[in-house]
Amino acid sequence: MITDTVLLRRVATQRGFTLIEILIVVMIIGLIASLIAPNILQRFESSKEQLTTAQIELLSTSVQSFYLDVGRCPTDLNELIASQDKLWRGPYLSKQIIPQDPWHRDYQYKCPGEHGRFDLLSLGPNGKMDDKIIKNW
Repeated sequence: MITDTVLLRRVATQRGFTLIEILIVVMIIGLIASLIAPNILQRFESSKEQLTTAQIELLSTSVQSFYLDVGRCPTDLNELIASQDKLWRGPYLSKQIIPQDPWHRDYQYKCPGEHGRFDLLSLGPNGKMDDKIIKNW
């Protein structure tokens, strides 16, 4: 049986981490995080742009299918889901919703377009008409 004095000696001889050792480990973790975080954020923004490009291609294909069936461009993107036109064979989007871009804004649609039969674009991350827009032309 272990006596109280033997137990006290064992506790007294065991060492834990010092405050300096803990601070050094926290600093190393902080340094690693500061090097990795910008890359992760940049990849996240890049994936939003890739998703927007894919959605614009999907919407463009749907508009083109609508045009082939009905003989005209839809007046707005909601006509891809429901229309009263007799030649309409939709819905032209499988989920039957018009997606928003990853920045939670509606896609801009114009028919007739200035750059083709129709223009479809997202204002991109900053929401302004500048070189950051993602477009179908």
